[in-house]
Amino acid sequence: MHTQLLRIIQQKFPLDAPAVALCQQYFEPIVRGKNEVLEAAGKVPGYLYFLNRGYTRLFSTDENGRTSTSYIGVPGTFFTSFLSFVQQQPAPDTAVCATDCELLRITGPHLRALIQASEAFKQFSLLIFEQAMALTAARAHDLATRSAEQRYQKLLSEQPGILQHLAMQDIASYLGMQPESLSRIRRQMS
Repeated sequence: MHTQLLRIIQQKFPLDAPAVALCQQYFEPIVRGKNEVLEAAGKVPGYLYFLNRGYTRLFSTDENGRTSTSYIGVPGTFFTSFLSFVQQQPAPDTAVCATDCELLRITGPHLRALIQASEAFKQFSLLIFEQAMALTAARAHDLATRSAEQRYQKLLSEQPGILQHLAMQDIASYLGMQPESLSRIRRQMS
């Protein structure tokens, strides 16, 4: 289950044998079912996750019970409530499996031990957190400057698999629109 993770790391930063062994030791393989909560809002996230198979999402719930999806995890990516994980503070959102998932997870202390033991993994970790910040900034920019149709077209071009695996209401929420608007856009484009 560690093959995909190690391949992705080593594409950027070659790991020596001890670092590979630590990755295999510290990244715990888990399997979770659709709609299973990985990390609950209001709690300090315990893990950084790597998604081998399946789709996940981070969402928050307002006082009226409406959910808003802020992140969609796809195979081959890391996810958690990044800022809360790093700062060890309660997360504002819930991490849930949107489909059946195969994941690897690592605790904060094990991540720090791996970073101290391997310069290559340290550099890779910095890259992961930089990418998370860049993705958050790009999403905020898109929500502020792109039309709903443009945001949908961008999602189609960058992550077409999401459409087959997530509920339309979750995709609409991620795109910053109502499900009815997404349905209208999809009809107009077909």
